[in-house]
Amino acid sequence: MWMTAPLVEVTSVSKTFTRKAAAAGGNTTFKALDNVSFVMTKPERVALIGPSGSGKSTLLRSISGLHTIDKGKGAVSVMGRVVQKNGSLASDVRATRSRMGMIAQQFNLVGRLSLFTNAALGFLGKVSGLRGFLGMWTADEKQAVMRALDHVGVAQFAGQRANTLSGGQQQRGAIARAIVQGAQIVLADEPVASLDPVTARKVMKLLVNLNEADGVGVIVTLHQVDYAKLYCDRILALKEGKVVYDGPASGLDDETLKNIYGAEFEDAFWGEAKA
Repeated sequence: MWMTAPLVEVTSVSKTFTRKAAAAGGNTTFKALDNVSFVMTKPERVALIGPSGSGKSTLLRSISGLHTIDKGKGAVSVMGRVVQKNGSLASDVRATRSRMGMIAQQFNLVGRLSLFTNAALGFLGKVSGLRGFLGMWTADEKQAVMRALDHVGVAQFAGQRANTLSGGQQQRGAIARAIVQGAQIVLADEPVASLDPVTARKVMKLLVNLNEADGVGVIVTLHQVDYAKLYCDRILALKEGKVVYDGPASGLDDETLKNIYGAEFEDAFWGEAKA
């Protein structure tokens, strides 16, 4: 049963970065997000799309609290708990993050550790720091890790060091870690950008399964519009830091996409997406 509070609520969020100027004349500012609002009321698959520099990754990092937003009326809440507001992180943001799985383009696995240990790190928010540091997992925890690795199809590589695995295998390991974590929402930042199209489709299907079978909300940034339309229910398009489309994937026509991407329109399709 879904909770009464929205899974994600972003209200009037802006984020400004300061760029150091090489020449005399002082620093310049760049508004990556400009009064962005959206709500995810139930577990769904939301794709964040838009041209390079539109604010996709900044929005994802603001939801997780990795970027602090500008001071003002802006606020971010996840599963009914405040992540940040008025430019400050909530004091219990780590507890809220423990319920969010993070999947990045570069996998974010510890290369020298085994795939099993990397997946088991999903328990760190639930066990003591010492037990996690020493890898003192209980029998039940070990079984949970192996179930997660098996669920994503890489159980046979559990004992291998992460840096000996392919990109697709590592990305599956990152998804297994989110499963072990018991994440209720997954934030995936360009999770298929470093993968070949065949492997990318497999990873996207795993995210679909995580949503449909386990009821996990998924927010994923994608450069490939065809992947966004095929694998996601809802599209949130950004341009110059503003939301310019928020609706079903089926409603995103070519004319709208041309207005969003401009000269980058042709490059926004991978052309390999298949069900």
